[in-house]
Formats: sequence, structure tokens, C-alpha cells
Amino acid sequence: MTPVTVIATVLNEGESIHHLMQSLSVQTYRPDAIIIVDGGSRDQTVAILQTYQAQLPLQVLIEPGCNISRGRNLAIAASQDGIIVATDAGVRFGPDWLAHLIRPFQDDPRIEMVSGFFRADPQTPFEVAMGATVLPLADEINPTGFLPSSRSVAFLKSVWQAAGGYPEWLDYCEDLVFDLRVLNRIQHIRFAPQAVVLFRPRGSLRAFYKQYYLYARGDGKADLWRKRHLIRYLTYLIVLPALLILTLFVHPIFGVILAFGAVIYLIGPYRRLAVLMRSASDRSWRAWITAILMIPVIRLVGDLAKMIGYPVGIRWRLQHNPPNWRN
Repeated sequence: MTPVTVIATVLNEGESIHHLMQSLSVQTYRPDAIIIVDGGSRDQTVAILQTYQAQLPLQVLIEPGCNISRGRNLAIAASQDGIIVATDAGVRFGPDWLAHLIRPFQDDPRIEMVSGFFRADPQTPFEVAMGATVLPLADEINPTGFLPSSRSVAFLKSVWQAAGGYPEWLDYCEDLVFDLRVLNRIQHIRFAPQAVVLFRPRGSLRAFYKQYYLYARGDGKADLWRKRHLIRYLTYLIVLPALLILTLFVHPIFGVILAFGAVIYLIGPYRRLAVLMRSASDRSWRAWITAILMIPVIRLVGDLAKMIGYPVGIRWRLQHNPPNWRN
């Protein structure tokens, strides 16, 4: 049997690491090894991890100051040749998660990478709105163009080696760059939507703003999604002001165009909201109203965060001249 190693990087995850470790301890497919790299936690993360070493094939490496990419690379380098399964702290998953990721490798020896999926695990109406706004549903995914999240992905160690590992010069968007490098080098990838990890969305607008600012800064550093960011700037700085002015001073029909654009912009999140609310712990009318009203606000805050973070990343790129990862 091909060895299977689960890897992750953690930092100050004392409040959430139990979810990950308990999820791993009940897997129906038992991994040969679990290697977790701690980036220098100042809380009880390492001590909690060590309590699981008696029941799991767990190795804990401590590398103070390492980022997520560096931690993943260290963990993979320490693993046996075989299948690497990447995940993150702060997630939980069902007992068949690993089995769903490994099965395609067993069914077809040509498979080089298997992409799992991720889903919101909201605890409040605000988090329900957040999940509906920023996370796609499984039926929205085009398997042929889906870029796996390293919350739930499996690949051969040889694939990691051929791609040059995770980019350690990136602190965010590192898994996207890794995916793009991998997909340029392999032909056989499978989407396993049943391999779902659950995680809580950000619980406040402030935390969400910081998250999307850092994501966009990572886009700028890695020179990702130029067209998407350009369209966002054009929309907010030119199209939207122009339609408002035309509505006020030329003809109300431009207001109809503006309203139609807003509907198109928000219809996806509201569709997801209807799905997420079915399993929400709070389905009261107050929860519905809160979620409905927060979705446009979350959209706006996310777009502003991206517009501010992206040029910061570009400036960093110009100053530091990072490697051309597309080679």
C-alpha cells in the first residue's frame, strides 16, 4: 500500500486544535503518519498536540517563525514517498474524509492529485451571512477548473517535488500558486466533493476585512488575477459613480440598470443563504433579517479590502522582485 501522510502547519491554535485532532482520530482510513509543524506557538498548541501522540501516528516539528508554506514543505520533506494529504488547523471533518480523498488513488493508479472541498460551519447569523457571501456551494464548482484549497487536498509527493514545493516567499495565496504550478505539470486530477472540511467563517467585519486585505495583498505579491482586480477598480471607481450621476441628472432608466447590476451581484450569496439557513442553529426571523441585511455589507467590505490590499502587494513585488513562479 502507498504510504499516506497528513500534514498541516499550526500557530497558536490552542482553542481549535482539538477539532482537527479529534477529527483525525476517528478516520475510517487510518493514515500512516501525521506530521504537524508548529510555527512557534505561544499558547498550549504543542502541549495539546503531544497528548494525541499516544493514539495517533503523530510527529510534531517545531520551527519558530515559519510561515504556512515553510511549515508544509518541512512536513512533506519529512514524510515518506507516497500520498500527501494537506489540511489546516481550525477545521473539522467527518470520519470518511480521508477515505474519500484516498479512494481515487486506489481506483486509478494514474491519479496524481485529488481535490476535496470545504464548507462553512457557521455558529451565528452573521457567520451564516459570511459563509453565504464568500464560499461557493459544491454544485457551483466546475471540477475541471477548480483550484484545490490546502484545507482538503491530496497529491503524490513527487507532484510536490516537481512543482518546487509551496512558495515560501508568500504568506497568503500560497496554495493557489502551488495549485497553478502543479496543474501545469500533471494531467490526472480528480474532484472529490464528499471530502469536505468544515470551518467557521470570520465572525466580525473587522476580521473579515483583515482576511481579504491579506488575500488581495497576496494576489499582488504573486501577480494573480490582474483582470479581476482591474474589473473591480473600474466598477467602483468609474461605472458605479457614472450610473449614479446619470440616474440623478439624466434619466431614471440608469437607476434601473444600477439595480439590475446589484441583483446580479447579490443573487449568488442570497441563493447560498437559503441553503445554509436550512441547517443553521438559529432560523428565527431575526436571524434571517440579520443575514439578509449583512450580505451587501460583507460584499462591500470585502471589495474595499481587496482594492486596498492589492496595490500594497504590487508595491512589495516591485521592491522585492520575487521568483517567477510561472516558469
